[in-house]
Amino acid sequence: MAAQSPPLAGRVAIVTGSSRGIGRAIAIHLAEHGARLVINYTTKSSDAELVAAEINELPAITGNGPRAIVVQANVSVPSQVKSLFDGAEKAFESPVHILVNSAGVLDPKYPSIANTSVEDFDRTFSVNTKGAFLCSKEAANRLKQGGGGRIILLTSSMTRGLKPGFGAYAASKAAVETMVKILAKELKGTGITANCVAPGPIATEMFYEGKSSEVVEKIAAENPFGRVGEVRDVVPLVGFLAGDGGEWINGQIIPVNGGYV
Repeated sequence: MAAQSPPLAGRVAIVTGSSRGIGRAIAIHLAEHGARLVINYTTKSSDAELVAAEINELPAITGNGPRAIVVQANVSVPSQVKSLFDGAEKAFESPVHILVNSAGVLDPKYPSIANTSVEDFDRTFSVNTKGAFLCSKEAANRLKQGGGGRIILLTSSMTRGLKPGFGAYAASKAAVETMVKILAKELKGTGITANCVAPGPIATEMFYEGKSSEVVEKIAAENPFGRVGEVRDVVPLVGFLAGDGGEWINGQIIPVNGGYV
C-alpha cells in the first residue's frame, strides 16, 4: 500500500514574522505537513536562516528544490510585501496557496491610552493593521491564480480581554478582525477562505518583554488551566485551517486561549 502524501504536500505557504515566536512554530508545523515555506523576517536574518535550515533538513516531499527560503520584507511597505510573493513564486515555480500573517508588534511599556505616544500608535497600526491589509490584499489577488487558498491572520484575544495598557494594540487587532469578515465575503467564488486566529497570552519573547515574574504569574492564574499558553496550543488550529478540512470555516475569528477570556 502506497504511503499517503502529507496533507499540504506541494502547497506554498508564506508565514510573515516567522523568524521567531508563534510565526516560527507555525512555519515548522506547516512544513511538517508537507508545505513549502517562505520564512519572512524584518531585521533578524540569522533567526530566519535557522528556521529555514531546520525545515530544509526535513525529508523531501516533492521535487528536488528547497523546502524553505528566506525573504526579508517589512509588511507595512507595499513594495516589500509584493517582493514576498514574487520571491515565493520564483523560488517554488508556483502560486502561493497559504498566507499566514503572524508579524506584529506590541509596546512593552504597556502604556495607557493617555500615555501612548503618537509615534508608538502609528507604528502599532502600521505593522499590525496596515501590514495585515497589505498582505491580505496581495494574497487576495495572487491566490486566485492558484484556484483558491487560505488567508489566516493572527490577531489577539485582547480584542475581547480589553485590559488596560493594550489600547492601541487591541484596537489595531480589532480592525483586522473586522476587515477579515468583509474580505471573506468579497472573495466569494474564488475558493479562498479568510479567517483570524486570536491567541491569548502565549509564552514568547514578545509576551515576556516588559513583564515581571509576578505579572506573568497573575496572568497564568487568570486562565482556567492555570498556565500561559504555548505555541503548541496554537499551531494545530492554523494547520487545520490551512488544509482541506478548513474549507467550510470562513470569515471567522477563532480564539485560542484556554478560556482566558
